[in-house]
Amino acid sequence: MKVQGTARVDGKTKDLIKRLRPGDIAVIDHSDLDEVAAQSLLEAKVKAVINAQPFSTGRYPNLGPQLLAKYGVILVDRAGGEIMERIREGEQIRIVDSRIENLGGELLGEGTVLTEAMIRRQLAEAQSNLISLAEKFIDNTLEFAQREKGFVLGDVEFPPLETKIAGRHVVVVVRGHNYRADLYTLRSYIADVKPVLIGVDGGADALLEMGCKPDLIVGDMDSVSDTALQSGAEILVHAYPDGRAPGLGRVKELGLSAKTVAAPGTSEDIALLLAYELGASLIVAVGTHSSMIDFLEKGRPGMASTFLVRLKVGSVLVDARGVSELYKTRPGRRHLLQVLVAAALPLAVLLMLSSPVRQVLRLILLQVRLAWRW
Repeated sequence: MKVQGTARVDGKTKDLIKRLRPGDIAVIDHSDLDEVAAQSLLEAKVKAVINAQPFSTGRYPNLGPQLLAKYGVILVDRAGGEIMERIREGEQIRIVDSRIENLGGELLGEGTVLTEAMIRRQLAEAQSNLISLAEKFIDNTLEFAQREKGFVLGDVEFPPLETKIAGRHVVVVVRGHNYRADLYTLRSYIADVKPVLIGVDGGADALLEMGCKPDLIVGDMDSVSDTALQSGAEILVHAYPDGRAPGLGRVKELGLSAKTVAAPGTSEDIALLLAYELGASLIVAVGTHSSMIDFLEKGRPGMASTFLVRLKVGSVLVDARGVSELYKTRPGRRHLLQVLVAAALPLAVLLMLSSPVRQVLRLILLQVRLAWRW
């Protein structure tokens, strides 16, 4: 096995993705690669991914490696932390079996090239750890729920916003699992109902990709593009409970104004609670994180704030996650035949009503009768 390409190096996968070009080799430092990050790497059309860390530690069944391998991306596992220093940004490198070299043949590092069979074994082993992991996760969730219950009981003060939400439908978009397909499925609903569109960090970019301008961007501003921030949307920066808001500096550097809200929990929790508290008649959540695996992928030991928020807003919440999976069936022969018949019937009626066509049909019928007599 041999593959060559331009190396792009970054310890933060979400930052690296912005610089990737088709055919590049991504060099990352990302243990337990999650499915959303893997999907972004796929969309960037990388040839290979070299990981300083293990793609899967076995702690839980993460699906990122399986997704990349399925589409033929070469995965070099456990190349070691020093690889991040040895490979220079923009350098031409090649992977020869398990060796990572520059074009001069110098050895830069070495790892294990993962096969699909190896990845399946890792997933099976990780699956067996879920029961003990779930027990710890539930305990952590309940423990943090005691501390964070004020979050949903009125302790959070939202600043007055220009975006009018009361009595309207609200779509909250997070760049989570299958977000693009689910958002595409909702495009007719968005066009007809014209709900308030809230992008949670990179969710604002997802809306722009669909040709929709976000009304409000909520988040810590670490994964949203400058383009989205400059789209004209109102900006609400999620600050730490002590009031520190690192993301506010970035917004100000762009010459933009923003408001802040200090609260525990995730930015998507803030967006859902905000829509509810400001009187949304319906909240549609796209790509949000709501399962144990989702939170383990984000490195969180529990989901207290999300559990509490969904408990509160559940009466007006519709989770659109996975809705696109309902419409993946391809039309069969019977459906195609029905379409053809439906299209042919009006054409046949029009032809029968046409006088020249009737005359031609009569001549054909007459010739058939004469031929039959002979």
